[in-house]
Amino acid sequence: MLTLNILSGGAAASAVKGVQANFEREHDCTLEGRFSAVGEIRDALLAGAPCDLVILTRSLIEQLSVSGHVVHGSAQSLGKVQTGIAVKRGTPYPTVDSRKALAHAFRQAKAIYCPDTKKSTAGIHFMKVLTELGLEQEVRARLREFANGATAMKAMEQSNESDLIGCTQATEINYTEGVALVANLPKEFELATDYTLGLCRQSAHPALAKQLAQWLTGPQSEHIRRQGGFEF
Repeated sequence: MLTLNILSGGAAASAVKGVQANFEREHDCTLEGRFSAVGEIRDALLAGAPCDLVILTRSLIEQLSVSGHVVHGSAQSLGKVQTGIAVKRGTPYPTVDSRKALAHAFRQAKAIYCPDTKKSTAGIHFMKVLTELGLEQEVRARLREFANGATAMKAMEQSNESDLIGCTQATEINYTEGVALVANLPKEFELATDYTLGLCRQSAHPALAKQLAQWLTGPQSEHIRRQGGFEF
């Protein structure tokens, strides 16, 4: 049985996993996915990790196309994903609809869960938001930083602490049981990331990778992507 290797930013994990069973059954193959911060995934690809299809931000896919790691002209968008605020399900929703309200919510939280602030799209942006709010130093000791947003949300859900808040991609919030999406970041801090796939130049199974790309951007996954928080 063929194995198709997917390297992907964590925000697109729900889309891949959502079609996995049907795709594997119809194409008699196995999908092997690695999901993490986009910077880490890019580095893994550049280091030679097995890859048939890669999903990152549009800008990174374009860079990899220029460098020859992604097949020129193969880029296709899965949709845009907003960055949002999360809390444990069943706990009160803080008000986060303005600069003042967002800053207050962060100040009141006993711990703030987020993805890697140097390699993940949402984490890098979140640190910029904290800096703009003048909170970077004030809340640093309360940051709970993880390799990717999905891991951060899972850790928040499992924590016994109270008054927790998180910030990551909406898809990573929506598909983590036990946490809830409060709202997207206020308009002035909005970040909508275009997650885009590309066919890897080194693919061992390019025809099959192309079929998976069609599933991930087509009607087979549209309801899964919409449900998860993709916008298109």
